[in-house]
Amino acid sequence: MADLPRKTAARTARLAALPLTYAGRSAIGFGKRMGGASADAVMSEIQQRTAEQLFRTLGELKGGAMKFGQALSVLESALPEEMAAPYREHLTKLQDSAPPMPTQTVRNILAEDLGPNWKNQLVWMDGAPTAAASIGQVHEGKWHDGRRVAVKVQYPNAGEALMSDLRTLARAARAIGPLIPGVDMKPLVEEVQARAREELDYELEAEAQRIFAATFRDDPVIDVPDVVAVGPRVLITEWLDSAGSLATIIADGTPEERDHYGAIFARFLFSGPARTGLLHADPHPGNFRIIPNDDGTPGRMGVLDYGSVARLPQRGLPAPMGRLISLCAAGDGEALIDGLRDEGFLKDRINLDPQLLMDYLSPFVEPTLVERFRFSRVWMREQFQRINNPKDPAYTVSLKLNLPPSYVLIHRTWLGGVGVLSQLEAEASFRSLMEEFLPGFVSTVEDRSDPEV
Repeated sequence: MADLPRKTAARTARLAALPLTYAGRSAIGFGKRMGGASADAVMSEIQQRTAEQLFRTLGELKGGAMKFGQALSVLESALPEEMAAPYREHLTKLQDSAPPMPTQTVRNILAEDLGPNWKNQLVWMDGAPTAAASIGQVHEGKWHDGRRVAVKVQYPNAGEALMSDLRTLARAARAIGPLIPGVDMKPLVEEVQARAREELDYELEAEAQRIFAATFRDDPVIDVPDVVAVGPRVLITEWLDSAGSLATIIADGTPEERDHYGAIFARFLFSGPARTGLLHADPHPGNFRIIPNDDGTPGRMGVLDYGSVARLPQRGLPAPMGRLISLCAAGDGEALIDGLRDEGFLKDRINLDPQLLMDYLSPFVEPTLVERFRFSRVWMREQFQRINNPKDPAYTVSLKLNLPPSYVLIHRTWLGGVGVLSQLEAEASFRSLMEEFLPGFVSTVEDRSDPEV
């Protein structure tokens, strides 16, 4: 696949066909029901087959399709298990597979970006890619000073394919919605679109990665590979040896591994903004690599991919965010409404029932009410289905709240992080992390931890 947009019409047709295929399966399902099959069995079969096709299509197309699939992956724990299983399977393949970009194409890009003498610096490079990204692929190499390096090369005209895919997905968002019940497609596609151009800029990505690498250089549990060289379509970083991504722990990890890597994952997401002034805003499991100790016990975690980063002007997460969560945890609904209005979350003429508001925000607050909180798929699924169920009174809150632009990426990352912790079924000291790294947050409750939770 030397040139992603080379067959743009074919790519567009495959994406646009997804809702039509779902409709066709639904029609066949109706026929099966007429023949005596139960409605639940028929719908389960339709959703499983559609889930498999959706993620297979997104993975094969790469580009914006794959980026959209990665954004969906963090919400997988909120889906019914019969749909989540095929999503997990295809997302793992999508995150770790490598598309075949011809070696000569890679060499041409290296020469254009690093200069004709690039081989004097990159003295060896494996001809076969070792990993795939949504807009490029990664090769192992060796730098002239002996360091092993990861060479990320962007697909030719990747930007064109990326934006074309996202425009198609935006047009099809409403029709694709029934494929994934409970997920509002339109804002998800819009958010991916808004970040896409930034992720095409490898020099901007390198700038962010250098800051994270310097900050976490001596961290006891987190590894961030430093940047070695960068060009418009090439990013070379230090090589990171790992035993796979968090996806492998999600699939087959022991309870000890789940808690260990879940705790590191949560600490990185919370501590990163406070220590760097930047928020790593792409928390899908493929970006987090597990590095066991020599004896095989859980060890360190490597963090990759700094293309989606929120630059926080206040150097850290916003203090009002911590104050609002504290008010909700304390049950002060009236003060919470005043605070939300002050921060632009609630327009002047919009009124809300304080209790319904606190019920709606409970997925973000409940983990702070105990010393250690056990995340789980069951818990995430219950929260997600409740706040997305039009029949639930809390659902009306979502229609009245406004998300200020400065909070959009923070909200998506927080929700994604909670989703990954729920996939891991990890227990984490969420409250203590917020006390340490979230400005404005003050715990107002006594420890209610229950070892059985």
